[in-house]
Amino acid sequence: MVGQGVLLECLKDSGVTQVLVIGRSSIGKSHEKIKEALHKDFSDFTSLKETMTGFDACFFCLGVSSVGMSEQDYTYITYGFTLAAAKILAQVNPGSVFIYVSGEGTDSTEQGNSMWARVKGKTENDVAKLFPGKACAFRPGAILPYDGILPKNRSLKILLRVLWPLLAILRWFPSLATDTRTLGRAMIRVVRDGAPPIANTSAINRLGGDLK
Repeated sequence: MVGQGVLLECLKDSGVTQVLVIGRSSIGKSHEKIKEALHKDFSDFTSLKETMTGFDACFFCLGVSSVGMSEQDYTYITYGFTLAAAKILAQVNPGSVFIYVSGEGTDSTEQGNSMWARVKGKTENDVAKLFPGKACAFRPGAILPYDGILPKNRSLKILLRVLWPLLAILRWFPSLATDTRTLGRAMIRVVRDGAPPIANTSAINRLGGDLK
C-alpha cells in the first residue's frame, strides 16, 4: 500500500519526470512518467544495473510482516532484498538519496529482544553506510490508505473496511499515524530538501505538508 501511495504522489508532482517501478508483476497502470521493470529475483539486481542508472532517488517501499516468520527468513527478505538493491544503486547512482520504509520501534542498536526491530535496525544502519548523508529511514506508525488504495490480501481488505472509522480517528494524532498521501509527499521533500537520517511519524507529517 505504501508503494501505491508514493507512486501516486510522484505522478502528481510536476518536478518528478520519471518513475521506475520494479516489481515481480505489472502494476497495470499506464502513465507517461512510468517505466516498469519486471524482475523476479529480489536478492540480486545486477541484471538491472543499466535500467537503474540515472535516477536521483530510490523509494524502497517493499516490506513483509514478521508474524510467523523465522529470523532467518525475515532477514532474507527485509535485509537481503533492501541491501541487494541499495548496493547496485550506490554503484550506478552515487550521490542519490535512498529512502527506506522501516517502522516505529526499530532498534538501531541491533541488540534488543525484538527480532523484527533488530533486523530493521541493521538494515537501516547498513543502508546509511552505502549512502553517507543521503539515506533516510522512514519510521511510520499507522498508515491510512487514501485514493482507493487497498491491500492485496482479502482478509486485510475486510479488516481495513471494518476498522476504518477507528483508524480515521488516529489521523488526528500526528505522532501516531500518517497517510499514504503525506508519506509520498514527505519522500519527495526529502529528496529536494534533505532530512535527518531517521524520520518518525511526526517528522513524516511535517515533511509531507503540501508541496509547492
